[in-house]
Amino acid sequence: MSHGANKAEKIKEISGVNPLRCMKCGKCSATCPAFDEMDIKPHQFVSYVINDDIEALTSSKSLWKCLSCFACIERCPRDVKPGKLIDAARQLVVREKGADYLKADEIPELLDEELPQQLLVSAFRRYRR
Repeated sequence: MSHGANKAEKIKEISGVNPLRCMKCGKCSATCPAFDEMDIKPHQFVSYVINDDIEALTSSKSLWKCLSCFACIERCPRDVKPGKLIDAARQLVVREKGADYLKADEIPELLDEELPQQLLVSAFRRYRR
């Protein structure tokens, strides 16, 4: 298996997305608030993963322009999650840079009592796959 295919598999695994469900309707891109600033558009994320072109995805502006608002996920009639693909691609980049993840028991000591619980729950879900 080539290195690229390996990364595509990893992205599918982290994101839980099946890119083959995409029917290219474009609703995800139509609803994306960051669309104008992206070099690769949400409806194209899927193709990059299908074609194992992960390098292009991880070096795109879109990787960091995506707001993770997940409007693209809500609009999708086929339950494809373009935003999750970008999220997963970001995680690959972070992992390659060697940044280790926090473990659950390391989190409490970093917290401020004032933080809303919901914020923590969503952050924890997001970064703990």
